[in-house]
Amino acid sequence: MPIDDLRTADRIEKKLTEALAPDSVKVVDESHQHEGHAGHRPGGQTHFRVYIVAKAFAGKTRVDRHRLVNAILSDELEGGVHALALHTQAPGEG
Repeated sequence: MPIDDLRTADRIEKKLTEALAPDSVKVVDESHQHEGHAGHRPGGQTHFRVYIVAKAFAGKTRVDRHRLVNAILSDELEGGVHALALHTQAPGEG
């Protein structure tokens, strides 16, 4: 299935998996919790929480990890994702 045909959460997971080969990744659509708030739209797919463990984060600061994820997901952030909460860890952390 072409990436443009995927739901936003699935597209986020696919892009992060392809770019970072994470040990684990979980994308939670929290859009329903933001009805009536800024950035929400009918049908949701606007507010997400991402939990990801990847070797690529080893030795990087939290800011650098977030910048890396934001760069990978730049199209989504420019095209409808209003909020992205990130929980980034290297293996063995946490």
